[in-house]
Amino acid sequence: MNTHQPDTEHPDSAAASAPEPERKKSVQLRRMAEQAGGGIGPLILKIVLLGLFDALGVFAVLLIVQAQNWFMLVVVAAIIVFFNWVYLRPGATPAKYLAPGFAFLIIFQLFVVVYTGYIGFTNYGTGHNGSKDQAISSLLASGQERVEDSASYPVTVLQQGDTLGLLVTEADGTVKYGDAEHPLDEVNDAEMDGDTATGRPGFDTLTFADILTVQDTLTELAVPLSDDPNDGSLRTSDGRQAFVYVSNLVYDEEADTLTNTETGVVYTASAEGTFQSENGKNLYPGWNVTVGFDNFAKAIGEESIRGPLLSVTVWTFVFAVISVATTFFLGLFMAIVFNNDRMRGRKMYRALVILPYAFPAFLSAMIWAGLLSKSYGFINQVLFFGAEIPWLTDPMLAKFSVLAVNLWLGFPYMFLVTMGALQSIPDELQEAATVDGARPWQIFRLIKLPLLLVSVTPLLIASFAFNFNNFNIIYMLTGGGPRFEDADANIGATDILISMVYKVAFTGQTRDYGLASVFSILIFIIVTIVTVISFKRTKALEDIN
Repeated sequence: MNTHQPDTEHPDSAAASAPEPERKKSVQLRRMAEQAGGGIGPLILKIVLLGLFDALGVFAVLLIVQAQNWFMLVVVAAIIVFFNWVYLRPGATPAKYLAPGFAFLIIFQLFVVVYTGYIGFTNYGTGHNGSKDQAISSLLASGQERVEDSASYPVTVLQQGDTLGLLVTEADGTVKYGDAEHPLDEVNDAEMDGDTATGRPGFDTLTFADILTVQDTLTELAVPLSDDPNDGSLRTSDGRQAFVYVSNLVYDEEADTLTNTETGVVYTASAEGTFQSENGKNLYPGWNVTVGFDNFAKAIGEESIRGPLLSVTVWTFVFAVISVATTFFLGLFMAIVFNNDRMRGRKMYRALVILPYAFPAFLSAMIWAGLLSKSYGFINQVLFFGAEIPWLTDPMLAKFSVLAVNLWLGFPYMFLVTMGALQSIPDELQEAATVDGARPWQIFRLIKLPLLLVSVTPLLIASFAFNFNNFNIIYMLTGGGPRFEDADANIGATDILISMVYKVAFTGQTRDYGLASVFSILIFIIVTIVTVISFKRTKALEDIN
């Protein structure tokens, strides 16, 4: 009896019957697809995604080269090479999953820590934000005055994006274009109206009405005449005629000095990143330079900084410790109460207890700031019958208010944690202790609490680290105040280290990023030491299990 065989052919036999070049190509594609995880589709998707990543990486490299940031260039190039090596080599499946997380760890964690440490050894801050060339250009621009009897230049104001520039028609018919960042340079694509240039392809020509809307920006616009800043710049106030402005400062590149042509005073480049005269007068802005341990010496050596820093450090520890202790014990007490089977309506009470934890902390802090207001707050006006208690302006009361509000915000978290930990303790332990004659307090102190601490101690350590850097509650409730009168910076009685760092770096007339980075390094060291010691102590509790 003949059986009918299906007219099918195995893929390998089909590939074998194909011509030799096509067979090799088919086998190679199949192997690549198998290595990629199965199928041509995932392989194509991987190639497309990797191509996009490489294109973005090349674009980033070009920008970094233009900015001449060689450290970032090495980091970005290493990441690009690492990703291509991981995803183009066969196998290494774990590395393919770990590579993105590793890259983000380097960029958002390691790089931030290293860069913060680097800034701590520089004078980066107000007056020292840019490079030396930028400082020289800014100084020469700030002292510019119009040259008497200078010729006027017919100009047309052009705009490209947010950048304003001047299209200049010189007396000999030459047309040049420049903006604040690029000096005048001859162009050949200008659109002419008679003998005057009126536009360029890709640029918007501003009308008189348009010029009125950007009058302030146009008045401040200074277009350099050449690469030499001593040649001056062109400025215009009406958008039609421009005049030559020259600075009263002259820069000598060989001597590295700035000379005031009116007074004759010579300013020499100093190691502090400023041009300094013989009598010690500095010209600002300066530039960013490495200052070694000067910021560390400033934080420790200057009394106006050292005194507030010590007070803030002590209060930061007190705030973090008391916050963790009060929220833990209140949360534990509530968990014990609501874990009792005899209590009715426990589900409703539990939902009400976790409400403070459900709202954003910064919004809650702002609401509490209004409730605690001395003049119109609900607490003073209603609960204390119109008394003017300075909850947020008296140093001691402000600290008490911060701790109380943080307790209200934090105990629901501890309630949830301890509730789960208590429910995980076997009931047989309590029953056995009761049979042996132990009282409820003894059962809790000698059995439940040690077992509870084994589970929640890592969370208590994390809570300490969180409260050590709890910026929201401090800044939104008191703003760090009331302010210390003897401090140079805007530092107050309720400031913790992280809020002090924010104020030094981002508030006030002078912003010292270098000093703020030193404080950040101090926070990092303190939290690391406390965490290491705490986890070592935690191992001792594990023996209880």
